[in-house]
Amino acid sequence: MVDEVVLASSLGMLAGAAFLSFLINYLLLRFSRNLGMRQVSDEPILRWGVTSKPSLGGFSFLIVFLIALAAYGLFPSSREMFNKELLGLLLACTLGFLIGLADDTYNTNPLVKFIGQFICANILISTGLVIDMTPVYGLNYFITSLWIIGLMNSINMLDNMDAITAITSVFIIIGAMLMIILQPDYSSLYLIILTGVLGALIGFLYYNWHPSKMYMGDTGSQFLGVFLAGISLLFFWHFRDPTVEYFQLKQLVIPALIFIVPLVDTGTVFIRRLARRQSPFVGGKDHITHHLAYLGLSDSWVAITLGSISLISVFLLAWVTSLMGQWTFLYSVIGLGYFLFVFILFQILYNIAQKRAKAKELT
Repeated sequence: MVDEVVLASSLGMLAGAAFLSFLINYLLLRFSRNLGMRQVSDEPILRWGVTSKPSLGGFSFLIVFLIALAAYGLFPSSREMFNKELLGLLLACTLGFLIGLADDTYNTNPLVKFIGQFICANILISTGLVIDMTPVYGLNYFITSLWIIGLMNSINMLDNMDAITAITSVFIIIGAMLMIILQPDYSSLYLIILTGVLGALIGFLYYNWHPSKMYMGDTGSQFLGVFLAGISLLFFWHFRDPTVEYFQLKQLVIPALIFIVPLVDTGTVFIRRLARRQSPFVGGKDHITHHLAYLGLSDSWVAITLGSISLISVFLLAWVTSLMGQWTFLYSVIGLGYFLFVFILFQILYNIAQKRAKAKELT
C-alpha cells in the first residue's frame, strides 16, 4: 500500500498540477486567441459545436507531464526514474504532441500522421512494452502496434464534444493509479506522473466543460492517446498466467473495462460506416456522443453519462483486481459481459436516434 509520504506528495502534486494547468490554459486563452485554429480554407473538422475555439489544451498536458517528471527527480529514491520504459514513454508522448501540433497548425496529410503514430508505437515497443498474448513475438508486435495506433486514433475520434475525452481519460488514469496502489511493490514514480496528468486534465476541464472555451486539439488527443497506450501496456495488459503461452481470455478483461468508452465508440463508428460502405477514418457526427444528443441529452449530460459508465468500470476494475489470485472463467464472463452489455445498449440507442432523426425529416 501507499505510504504517507508518497500519499501526501501525490495529493500535493494533484492540487499543484490542477492549478498549473488552469493557469497555463488561462494564459493561452488570454494571449493566444487565434493559436490552434485552422484557417477557413483548410479541410473542416466535424465537431458537435459550431463555434471556432482555440485548440490549446495539449500544451498544459505536456508541460505538467514534464514538470511531474522533474518533480519526482527531487525525491531521494528518484533512481527509479532511470529506466528505458519511462524514457520510451517520454519520447513517444513528446512525438505524439508534436504530431498533434503539426495537425492542428497545418492539417497534415493522414499518411504523415499515421507514420508518426507508427513511430510512437515502435518507440514504446523498443523499450519492451509489448502485449504478451501469444508465443509468436511477431504477432505480439503486430497486436501491440495495432493497439497503440488504434488507441491514438480512438482518443482523437472521441474528442468530438465538450469534455468527453478529458473526463474519459480522467477515469482511465484513476484506474491505472488504482492498479499501482494495489500492488505490494508499487511504483511511486508512475503514481506521481499519473497524478500530474490527472491534475492537468482536471485543470483543463474547467475550460472544456460545456459551454467550452477551448478544445484540447490534436496536441491533446495525440498526447493522451500515446500516454494512455503506454500506461495500459505497463499496468493493464499483464493480467495473465505467465506459465501459459497461449491466448487467455482474462487478459482482455481489464483493458476492455477501463477503455470501454473509446472502444465502444470506435467499434460502433467502424461497424456502422462499413455497413454503409463509408470510410471509418473521416470525421462525422455519428459517434455515440452525437446519438445521445439526438435522444435529447444536453452536452453536459452526455459527458456525465459517459463519465458514469467509466466510473462503473473503475469499480469493476477494483473488484477484478481483488480477485486476481482466485480467478475463474465466470469472472471473465462478468467483466466482458459488462462491456458487451454497454456495446449492445449503444447499438439500440443508435437505432432509436436514427429513427427519431428520420421522423423529424419527414415532419
